[in-house]
Amino acid sequence: MLRIGIECESIEDSQTWGVGRIINQLLENISKRPELANEFKFFLYFKSNIPDYKYLDNSIFVKKIVAVPILPVSFSLYYYLFLPIKTFFDRLDLVFFPNYMLPILFFGKSVVMLTEDIYYEYTSGKLPLRYRLAYGIFGSWAAKHATKLIAMSESSKQELIKIFKVSASRVVVNHLGVNLPGGKKPSVESKKFSVPFILYVGQAFPRRHLQETILAFKKIAPKFRGLNLIAVGKDKYYPPLVKELVIKVNQSLGKQRIFHFDYVTEDDLSYLYSHCQCLIYISSKEAFGLPPIEGLSRGAVPIVSDQPVNREIFGDAAFFVIKPNSVEDIAHTIEFALSDHQKRNEIKTQADAIAGKYSWRNFTDNFLKIIKDVK
Repeated sequence: MLRIGIECESIEDSQTWGVGRIINQLLENISKRPELANEFKFFLYFKSNIPDYKYLDNSIFVKKIVAVPILPVSFSLYYYLFLPIKTFFDRLDLVFFPNYMLPILFFGKSVVMLTEDIYYEYTSGKLPLRYRLAYGIFGSWAAKHATKLIAMSESSKQELIKIFKVSASRVVVNHLGVNLPGGKKPSVESKKFSVPFILYVGQAFPRRHLQETILAFKKIAPKFRGLNLIAVGKDKYYPPLVKELVIKVNQSLGKQRIFHFDYVTEDDLSYLYSHCQCLIYISSKEAFGLPPIEGLSRGAVPIVSDQPVNREIFGDAAFFVIKPNSVEDIAHTIEFALSDHQKRNEIKTQADAIAGKYSWRNFTDNFLKIIKDVK
């Protein structure tokens, strides 16, 4: 039986984004397969608390909080010191690190999910210095020393090979999945969102251009008088700027037409996807990008940057922003996406075929194959 460790700090908070959503889907899919108990035991490591997810009750999971009672709880101590020590004494066959970094003190076989995004952040991003240092040191260490690297797309794999100078044989692609609509009606609470609206979903890093998107909306707002902009995602600018910018632009427009939420429920998110006029996700660097493909699966028309990964996923079934740093270009593309009804209909007719390629079951199958091949 294989003893597999999985680093799970990202799902401790009930408001999960990015890596947290991936781990939730992976573990939930594993829990639904009783036959796996004959092959695997999964050791799940948490920094400070074990979340109350029903799927974690499955006996295939061994849940552990990695901490020393007399020392303060911190991510650095947990991830770079206590975690490699704990996994060593648990005598695991392999450990999966989904958070893009490999602790230097870790010895053993490892699979690390890695993206070119972190290279962008520590070389030219605007995150606080401590985050850029961590990505630079431990992300680069992962690229050099992980047994296997998981890329989220073929485009991302090629970027990893190029920027980290790694062998193609060490990088395996595992596309993320989409929860396809299951016929569940949106919650009554979802009715609070004013329609019509365009939608932004995702943590607001500078490379995802929410600031430019808000300013682009300001430019087109007079032409589309009944239209609102709803942005969902925590403000990750440094220093934060979204709240003040929203207030300022709303004042200039004479009424509240931009609404920002740090987080919404899954039901509300499904409602937003299925009711928006278009979904904006204009990232300069992205290994995959879940929101636009999730939105497409629910009928949303994607507006994305013209990057190789988006051409790989969507083909021509999206509206593409050529210059994601340009407010003018974003505004022009939004206006085009709202007005070109023939293109919108063409995108919607392709939605099921495109979204159907990406499932969490396939992601889980591929993950299990990867760890068995490494062993």
